[in-house]
Amino acid sequence: MNEPIKSVDPTDRIWNFFASVKLSVVLLLTLALTSIIGTLIPQHKEAAQYIQQYGETWHRIFEILNFYDMYGSWWFQLLLALLIVNTIVCSIDRLSGTWKVIFPKKPVYKADRFRNSQYRRSFSDTRKPEDLKDSISRFMEKRFRHSRVEPLENGFRVYGEKGRWTRIGAYIIHTSVLLLVLGMLISSMFGYEGRMNLPVGETDSTMTLRHSDARVQLDFSLRCDDFSITHYPGSGRVQEYRSEITIIKDGEEVRNHSLIVNDPIRFGGYSIYQSTYGRIPEDTFTLVFTEAASGLETRRKAEKGEEVPLPGGRGQIIIQDYSNNFNFRGHNLGPTYLAMMEPAGESPRPVILPVEHPNFDRMRQGEFIVRLENIDYRYFTGLQIARDPGIPIVFSSFVIMIAGFFITFYLAHRQVCIETVRKNGEKTEISISGIAANRRPGINMTVKRTAEGIERILK
Repeated sequence: MNEPIKSVDPTDRIWNFFASVKLSVVLLLTLALTSIIGTLIPQHKEAAQYIQQYGETWHRIFEILNFYDMYGSWWFQLLLALLIVNTIVCSIDRLSGTWKVIFPKKPVYKADRFRNSQYRRSFSDTRKPEDLKDSISRFMEKRFRHSRVEPLENGFRVYGEKGRWTRIGAYIIHTSVLLLVLGMLISSMFGYEGRMNLPVGETDSTMTLRHSDARVQLDFSLRCDDFSITHYPGSGRVQEYRSEITIIKDGEEVRNHSLIVNDPIRFGGYSIYQSTYGRIPEDTFTLVFTEAASGLETRRKAEKGEEVPLPGGRGQIIIQDYSNNFNFRGHNLGPTYLAMMEPAGESPRPVILPVEHPNFDRMRQGEFIVRLENIDYRYFTGLQIARDPGIPIVFSSFVIMIAGFFITFYLAHRQVCIETVRKNGEKTEISISGIAANRRPGINMTVKRTAEGIERILK
């Protein structure tokens, strides 16, 4: 007769699924594989660069899969969340067995395990076992946290045990891994990174998010007091660039820092890095108008945003913006001013004025050819500002992990058995043997020191 099929509770199925070591292996291998992908595919680059490197079709596929922001993608965060749940459930599922080992109602010692141990010392004594029993028992009580005496037909055994608590070492490592993954998940979900170009002498409290025009308001301000560049002698290559940064909060200067590459400022949960530098022009310059027909030149002082009249009252021009690297039909024109010319009686038209290409405006074929002169520049420091709320959790996980590895690999749950038996009525054989979790070599030293201690007290 067939036995009825037992139904499995859905809750048990879910629990068993997350308690599976196979799931842990699959999640870890998947995270390792995706990390390799994240290393091979550059993160957070411009779309044009990806299209050029991978082509339009693969670019769209990678974009849908969030390969360009892999560590911030929903599926990577889901993998981390699953690993957190898996680690918690696995630990709880196996905790009851470990708990019974650490806190047994009645410790169980198996003599056969000690007889088969490779960690053994022995010597003999002429006295009878009953004459040695008290001395050996007191020694074991002092040396080990737990001890017990068992009588034998021709002698006795004394068991000693310590280090049961070290069984929690694996759980300490599990906790550290849990905190590590949790910190990564928090950073992935709530962390962000941006940039700030700060000219010398200016103060700013907003940053632009990386690869976005979105602005984030900081709860403090940064001021660049000075900027300096050091070059290698002879070669002219940049050796170091340094920014003198002042942090201002609630109207007060709270910190001054000399910022260089790889020496960030940590403040208010933010990390501020020296990322790059460049030059920006001052707001005043000279506009030079050359009449296309006669070649006559007219110079006028101007400021950014100011309406400057064209020669002969034939309209006006306004310098509206500036770009350090202006792209024109696939060509980088370098530092460029962008203007709007409004000829009298005509509609406004844009004018591009590259600083390094003074004759560029000839292509416009207008009545005037415009260029700029007498431009003064000042340095700006390019700051990278990152908020990573998971960093403290990740750092704490490393400390806990080191403690867990130390407990697991350098300490151990150790048991020692001293068997004292009278042989042939002439001498007493004293055997000291020991066992430890995972057959750790450290038990050999414990057996050796125990044997030396017994020999010393019996002299």
